[in-house]
Amino acid sequence: MFQVSWVEIPALDLDRALKFYQTVFEIQPDSIAADGVRRTAILSHGAEQAPGISMTEIKGFEPSNKGTWIYLSIGEDMTDHLTRVLAAGGKILTPKTSMGVDAGNFASIEDSEGNIVALYSTK
Repeated sequence: MFQVSWVEIPALDLDRALKFYQTVFEIQPDSIAADGVRRTAILSHGAEQAPGISMTEIKGFEPSNKGTWIYLSIGEDMTDHLTRVLAAGGKILTPKTSMGVDAGNFASIEDSEGNIVALYSTK
């Protein structure tokens, strides 16, 4: 058994990526750091025991729409989030879709950097 402890999302333009995630999820970064090689923004939603999330801009770590999907649980309903995805310049690839009775719903989105992220809601 294992659980996710950290999610690192690649960004070509950290400022643009932050604007996208701030708009969609209505959060501010906990911190932004730069060491001359990379720029990283730590994001949090304030939940204890939740995986950490960062956005990182560094040569060779590039956004992709292929590979592992990350499902971000956003509560009961994702309607407002999906509206904000479009307003922030992202794309909705899969609209809100039922995962079956009592299993919730998902949607897939493309962020401002070209990453594919899935949203999960209970209703």
